[in-house]
Amino acid sequence: MNRTSLLKREMKRRELLKTGITGLGIAGLGGNLLGPSVLGRAAQAAAAAARNDRILVILELSGGNDGLNTVVPYGDDAYYRHRPNIGLPRQRLRILDDHFGLNPGMAGFERLFKDGELAIVHGCGYENPSYSHFTSMAYWHTAAPNSGDEYGWVGRLADSMAPDAPPNYVVNVADNQSLAVRSEHHVPVVFDQPERFMREAFYEEKDALSAARDSAAVANPSRSFLLDIARSANDASSLVRQAWANYSSPVDYGINSLDLPKVVSLIDAGMPTRLYYVSYRNNAFDTHVFQNSLHQRLLTYTSDAVAAFVQDLERIGRADDVTLMIFSEFGRRVPENVSLGTDHGAANNMFVVGKRVKGGHYGDLPSLTRLTEGDNLAYTTDFRRVYQTMVEGWLGHQVPETLLNGRFESFDLFS
Repeated sequence: MNRTSLLKREMKRRELLKTGITGLGIAGLGGNLLGPSVLGRAAQAAAAAARNDRILVILELSGGNDGLNTVVPYGDDAYYRHRPNIGLPRQRLRILDDHFGLNPGMAGFERLFKDGELAIVHGCGYENPSYSHFTSMAYWHTAAPNSGDEYGWVGRLADSMAPDAPPNYVVNVADNQSLAVRSEHHVPVVFDQPERFMREAFYEEKDALSAARDSAAVANPSRSFLLDIARSANDASSLVRQAWANYSSPVDYGINSLDLPKVVSLIDAGMPTRLYYVSYRNNAFDTHVFQNSLHQRLLTYTSDAVAAFVQDLERIGRADDVTLMIFSEFGRRVPENVSLGTDHGAANNMFVVGKRVKGGHYGDLPSLTRLTEGDNLAYTTDFRRVYQTMVEGWLGHQVPETLLNGRFESFDLFS
């Protein structure tokens, strides 16, 4: 490798990608576009398998969702002893089986579960849990409990799956880049409002910035690389805006779409993105006070949006190619607090949604009578086991031990 190439790589690694430059990395559409709509689902699935273009979408529920009032263990009397006021009675639940029912607001999840397209993984957590939103979320983002990492697990996954860093590989819909997608070799595309996605600049600078010079004509390798990044930023903003402008769907996502229509718009536009990251923002699930009404609304919005997402993917003929994984940074304590809410806890549920998912319950159930210090559920499933299942079982990528800081047994979760 010549000195110029080495300089470019070192500059990319040390100066730019560490900081996660928002909105960069799309150099062109590239990749394979979806075949004609006249193709049947079986033909599309076969073509997708041949191209290995399965997509993973990750939805973060920030704030620490109360798993016990989401997937309610109504068949266990201990649940009601711990929650005499905020425990949800059986007659209000959306019954799944003889032990569990969903929160009353989760009609969309109920349909997905009964259609066999929703997997619930119980007891997800890690050893020596942190009850800090920031710290615990960082552990989940980096797949490095009680330590941490410079890069996020999604970013490391992108590096492992596509070390040559093709453009458009990772998309993070957010107002700021998540640690989860921070990568050594990839520059995640980060945007919030696609119709306004462009490089920030003063009005007087607009024309100059949009007319980036040809990097091949520049002798200085550092400047050449920066010009490449500038052109990539311009292309990124243009492509995302165009995909969103072309998107039109009759599917009703409800009150809060959780940015999932934006994901569908890019998939439908033929973007070769394999990893998408979205979130329910602003610590919404931190329900310390008068929890039940607020929590039900939050779960209704989430459930409606996720069910609509699956429906929208069916509409564009891509439902067999996409799986959605849902997590929160921790659960809540088992007993209710004096404010009719719940406080920061430990183990929690994770959800996996998709047409290729084998729906049902996974993982061992945590005990409601043998609690850990602070009246918390003891975790029974290392959350990285679910990550490994997504990487190996869904994306078909062999997981190096460094990706998740260990090896974990995958669930048999996909058909």
